[in-house]
Amino acid sequence: MWQEIPKIFDKLSLDPEVRVVILASSERAFTGGLDLKDVVSKFFAEGASDVARTALRFKPMLYEFQRAIDAIENCRVPVIAAVHGVAFGIGIDILSACDVRYASENATFSIKEVDMGMADVGTLARFPKIVGNDSSTREAAISAGIFAASEAERVGFVSKVVPGGKQEVFDAALATAREIASKSPVAMVGTKHVLLHSRDHAVSENLDYVAVWNAATLRTDDTTEAIKSFFHNLRPRFSPLTNKL
Repeated sequence: MWQEIPKIFDKLSLDPEVRVVILASSERAFTGGLDLKDVVSKFFAEGASDVARTALRFKPMLYEFQRAIDAIENCRVPVIAAVHGVAFGIGIDILSACDVRYASENATFSIKEVDMGMADVGTLARFPKIVGNDSSTREAAISAGIFAASEAERVGFVSKVVPGGKQEVFDAALATAREIASKSPVAMVGTKHVLLHSRDHAVSENLDYVAVWNAATLRTDDTTEAIKSFFHNLRPRFSPLTNKL
């Protein structure tokens, strides 16, 4: 799965027909976390006695996990997560890399790493920047406590709690995805990119960056189409992005 996720999201990112992605589970839950048997086979092989050599062997494996999650965040189009059931451990890492998060009313969450005797894979890099409550963030990370969808919404981890279960939360995500897909793909890609830049840079740096970005993209046909449609009270129709030079 760690090898498949980046391949899939890289392909979706470069597909000119794709304007938004929904990430959901077809199973009874979003995810229960890492496959512990797989972790044990990779990280705790017998005969590894040299601490330095063991650490150097571990590091590329950890990078593989991180790159998989990075691929979700780096997907150039918005990614909407539709969560039902449990989303534990690595599930929080994955969700934190998504742009929009919806949860069914029965969804539960847990940053589970401390229960596994480890600090983190990637949650602590993103989760604190999403959740506006520092105390809640630290409590969730240190205690590995389970919190409900209502609490996730209260602290800002999810933007909507949907009554019902798997189908209902997916339908809600699909409705939002259709609305997003109707927008200018140039503007949508730019907005996501600038938001990510804003998160990791100072205000002055981001203002300068967005000025350069707009200088390069404002003359797109999408701007003309949007303005023309506005004055004629029509729904704009935007062409797909293209990979052809």
